[in-house]
Amino acid sequence: MLTILKIHLPTDSPIVGCELKPYILIRRADSSVTTEDIQEGSQPEGSQCLKSRWYRSSNSRKTAVCTIHPSEAATIQCIGCLKSKVATQKSYHCTSKCFVAAWPDHKTWHANPTSTGLPCTEDEAPHYLSQGRTSLGSREGADEWVMVGHSRAYTPSADDIGHTLKFEVTPCDTNRNVEDAPSIVNTGRVIPLPNPPTRKMLPVEDSPTNSSSRFTVMTYNVLADLYATSEMYTYTPGWALSWGYRKQALLREILGQGADIVCLQEVQSDHYEDFFQPEMQKAGYTAVYKMKTAAVYTGSTYTIDGCATFFRTDRFTLVKKYEVEFNKAALSLSEALSAANQKKAALNRLLKDNVALIVVLDSLEGPDPDASVGKRQLVCVANTHIHANPELKDVKLWQVHTLLKGLEKIAASADIPMLVTGDFNSTPGSAPHSLLANGRVDASHPELATDPLGILRPPSKLCHQLPLMSAYSSMANPGISASIGRSESEKHMRRVDATEREPLFTNHGADFTGTLDYLFYTANSLVPTKLLELPDKADVTINGSGMPNSAWSSDHLALMAEFQFKTQ
Repeated sequence: MLTILKIHLPTDSPIVGCELKPYILIRRADSSVTTEDIQEGSQPEGSQCLKSRWYRSSNSRKTAVCTIHPSEAATIQCIGCLKSKVATQKSYHCTSKCFVAAWPDHKTWHANPTSTGLPCTEDEAPHYLSQGRTSLGSREGADEWVMVGHSRAYTPSADDIGHTLKFEVTPCDTNRNVEDAPSIVNTGRVIPLPNPPTRKMLPVEDSPTNSSSRFTVMTYNVLADLYATSEMYTYTPGWALSWGYRKQALLREILGQGADIVCLQEVQSDHYEDFFQPEMQKAGYTAVYKMKTAAVYTGSTYTIDGCATFFRTDRFTLVKKYEVEFNKAALSLSEALSAANQKKAALNRLLKDNVALIVVLDSLEGPDPDASVGKRQLVCVANTHIHANPELKDVKLWQVHTLLKGLEKIAASADIPMLVTGDFNSTPGSAPHSLLANGRVDASHPELATDPLGILRPPSKLCHQLPLMSAYSSMANPGISASIGRSESEKHMRRVDATEREPLFTNHGADFTGTLDYLFYTANSLVPTKLLELPDKADVTINGSGMPNSAWSSDHLALMAEFQFKTQ
């Protein structure tokens, strides 16, 4: 007879739409132990099998779940949110402590100019607590269950939100017509499918007189699961940090914006193969992927991440792709050094496994409605993730310079619009950013002092001829007020640094807040017409902590722009 030794669920808090498939450790009658699937249900006589059942707790009424901790039932509702017409799902809390911790966010929501209610004050918080609606749901009645599934795997639906689930598996011997005692495991409350942040596209430029086809580009560091550890993000609830939750939130956010070209960084290779690529394909995208050149040991296995570029098959076709491995460039550089100790030092410092992915795409819409039939409109898109160590400023600059020199060679072979996007792990005003934005690095730049290998000398070589501009520099242009109104444009302009003309932040993580991600374009061939709005820091902060959290599933922000081809 089979014996169930252990049942483990992939998550304590199931998520709507995410399949639950328990891991079951089984001992066979011959004393062997297996984790392999045993056949389900009635099998031919003489065989052993398992019978699986899923049950939902049959509470008398549907349970509201906490806004901050969706795995917990709500017991308090903020009446101020209801008066101010804030979305109902933001008003629930599981405990008084939870409500008090979230009060700064509530004040922001209540005072929103789009609210129809009056702004609230600090003194009103106790009133709202005392007037909160209680008994929105409890664990009473959890011992009454309704069967909802009878197979090994189960995918929670909207009907399961707020309820707990129970998995029951029973070993059977059809030869003897015997069933053993069932083994049971319960889940936490089912969490609703995450809602992506609401961010709109802002018009920043009137259409040129000679209108041509437009396309949108997104760049987004999605935070690979191998880096999303509870030790790193101590403030993020486990269920919100789990890949099962984050992948659904990330996908909904990406598809919700509907960009024609999507450049993602920190895409784990296994997640690319079993999630991003198939899900994006369903939505009409073709994918190109480049892994880093070395895996990371996560404690149980080696895992690797990389850059993935997706494009809509109804808007573009792939002409060519280039894979940039900075390690190969480092090997070439070290070979030029004469002394063996110099070569070793160069490799130790420069071999950092970062990559870039470059694709040349052919637009299926011509550059101009009046253009001759069959005329091609190409665009080159570079997607990269530059090394992160803040101490290795020379390595960052060398990687960016290497990428730009490669793009110059492509530009020399064809007059082609270019986009350079990704996570550059460099703040505005840094040497890599100056090289991108200004085409050169001033010899007096302080970061050039970090150059133990002499690879940045002479500074005059740190230049390129690509006419690159940052898309988000258009956000600081007062001219946008003509499109969205003066007060609205001033609000968005305050979210851009007035000096560097870049977002105030694109990363709000555990120990850093600042801008690391950019979207550059060649200004002689493209013009940005819309930009994805930037949030305030308060918008991405929950209970005083940064990203990721229940609303924002990466520690980075997605950046996105709509571009228009300039007619020649």
